[in-house]
Amino acid sequence: MSFLNSIFGNSDNSESTKSNVNWIALTNLEQLDNIAAVSAVKPVVIFKHSTRCSISRMALKQFEREYSLDETVDAFFLDLIAHRDVSNEIASRFNVYHESPQLILIKEGKAVYDVSHSDIDAEALKSKI
Repeated sequence: MSFLNSIFGNSDNSESTKSNVNWIALTNLEQLDNIAAVSAVKPVVIFKHSTRCSISRMALKQFEREYSLDETVDAFFLDLIAHRDVSNEIASRFNVYHESPQLILIKEGKAVYDVSHSDIDAEALKSKI
């Protein structure tokens, strides 16, 4: 089982499964106005995650392990199954095609970088900041 847990993660709360990211839960449409405003001063990252998809979970866990930008950006996490309305509005407002998993970088109120699936990479994101 430890092999599968290393690939897909597990649901326990042990220190080894804690994230390197200080996620801000993205749960309502009003937060998108705040994201646009904050992005005028500081880059904002949105990670759209499907809790029903093992590929999304793998991408999330790898991103969390590699991430080291806490002081540089605000990082929002969207459970798109629970908040599909927010996911749809992100696609519309920031003019990005909906995908899952998906990483979107917002600067000055606009999506300047978005990737999905195996293209999600913390080092690549760092180069775009």
